[in-house]
Amino acid sequence: MRSEAQWVVLSDGGRPTEDIYFLESAAPVLRQQGATVNREVASHSLGAAFMHGRSFLRRYQEANLLLCRSLPLGWLRWLERNRNAFGYIAYLIDDDIAAAALDTTLPGAYRKRMAGIASLQPRLLALADEVVTCSDQLASYFTPRHPNVSVLTPPLLAPLPGHEHFAAFPSTQSPWQIGFHGTRAHLQDLLHIAPSLEALQQQRSDTELEIMLGQHTPKRLATLPRVKSPAPLPWQAFQQYQRLHRLHIGLAPLLATPFNQGKSFIKFLDIAAMGGVGIYSNRYPYTEVVRHGENGLLVGDSLEEWQAGLNRLLNNPEATAKMASQAARDALNVGNPQKAITFWQSRQAKDF
Repeated sequence: MRSEAQWVVLSDGGRPTEDIYFLESAAPVLRQQGATVNREVASHSLGAAFMHGRSFLRRYQEANLLLCRSLPLGWLRWLERNRNAFGYIAYLIDDDIAAAALDTTLPGAYRKRMAGIASLQPRLLALADEVVTCSDQLASYFTPRHPNVSVLTPPLLAPLPGHEHFAAFPSTQSPWQIGFHGTRAHLQDLLHIAPSLEALQQQRSDTELEIMLGQHTPKRLATLPRVKSPAPLPWQAFQQYQRLHRLHIGLAPLLATPFNQGKSFIKFLDIAAMGGVGIYSNRYPYTEVVRHGENGLLVGDSLEEWQAGLNRLLNNPEATAKMASQAARDALNVGNPQKAITFWQSRQAKDF
């Protein structure tokens, strides 16, 4: 391995993806082994690439570059002109951007932004020696579009808590903590199971439901008893939130849409990081990591199945705690950061 390896994340601002798949998983070890790792923000300001490109080239000539999702058009043009000055270039992608642009269930502003990225994606692919995706399904989308496509599933960044928070059940003084911590891109997934959550909160008094969508929380859910709807947190604040807050049950509905088919199993890791056990839609990618009844529940799309899944966990607290413990052990395995470390080590040690 070359100890003098140099890595640069040329960032368009996708900090969670950069951190999860590289900067907070593999980069610390690469640095310990002698590599230099930097992150440079590719500003969207007019003329930024022209003004800063020369100094960037002076500092990072022959470095390995990591591009994530997109680049501002000015920087993209600059990199196309100067491609031969750099070493290996990876294009890291964790969403089916083209599918998102066409998905009418997604927020309009989000679709417009994704359409802009999708229009530039062929040029990013042309620059890259390798496309690095988060799942086999997403890799299958890029395989006809690039000769070198690899899969790097998400590493676990958060330390896993104990499960002492399961010890006090059942008790109205210590209610069950149920959480949905998806983004607005999963609003329709949440709305699909909303009637099951309405029934739950109306029929029981020992459950608290947290939906981290703030003002975008559906009114039919936000007005239910014992529902909290905090605003979404910036990435680093959410990481800290995960470390401090505990879940018993995490909700991960995922409808059968082209956009959702490109997703990774990162929600399995997120729920385990908060000490919980998840209820997941019975489809890829969750079927890759969830063993029904052992480390979570896989349920169909019907409201009856979601209701039955919730009741199964709530009515069997000892079995639910056991599932949460198993989910934590499995998260340590499937999310072992060593996989990301080994992946990137091999890229800095070989020519593509």
